[in-house]
Amino acid sequence: MTHTIVIPWRPAPSRLYAFRRVVEWYSRILPAFRLVPLDTGDDLFSLSRIRNLAVTRASKADDVIVISDADTLPEREPLMAAIAAAPRSGRVHLPYTAYHWLGPSGTAQSEAGRALEDCDYEIVHDACSGVYVTTRSTWESHGGQDERFRGWGFEDSAWYLAHQTLLGASPQRHEGVVYALHHVVERRDGPQFDRNVELMERYVRAAGDRREMRRLVDEGRRMRDPSTPGIVRSIARTLERLP
Repeated sequence: MTHTIVIPWRPAPSRLYAFRRVVEWYSRILPAFRLVPLDTGDDLFSLSRIRNLAVTRASKADDVIVISDADTLPEREPLMAAIAAAPRSGRVHLPYTAYHWLGPSGTAQSEAGRALEDCDYEIVHDACSGVYVTTRSTWESHGGQDERFRGWGFEDSAWYLAHQTLLGASPQRHEGVVYALHHVVERRDGPQFDRNVELMERYVRAAGDRREMRRLVDEGRRMRDPSTPGIVRSIARTLERLP
């Protein structure tokens, strides 16, 4: 059985510190896991597509995949609990019940050596991304994430509604905190963002209706482009290039 940590990653100046921290944290806490920074060849960064690719790369249906944003650090105990439960639960696991966005001040405090739990933060209510723990069989059972969400916005919330509706339960949470480090916020406007909003509205309307949700999810799956493989970035070379 091969377990993997996948970090969706495309270099951006304001994200470099957080990426280094995340890589160092996972390398120390889960040394037996393969650590894979993953991107696609798309011009527009697509978190949903990278997450789906991360799962399809799993060699066995019950291999555990941790999909971690490049700015987010979970606590060890809830992460380990999620990893242990994922192969047999039939649900995706979120290793937190509280999402702390550290912002510029909290991130600076952490960089200066203060413990994450003692840094300034803001609570992000209803967070449902950051770190996912799953298997290929569970992810595929409810369609994964809709790759029509491109750029930034709503792919995680739409996925959450699909999981609730098609699996009959919310993702399994584990008591704990994730800490999101600061970076420049991406733009959330323009034609693609408007299309994301419209698609999210369709997910909201389909929530609770298994037939309509399955139709919406299958529609998105049929529109996926399988032609572009994932771009696996070397951890060693990636870190060497960071300032």
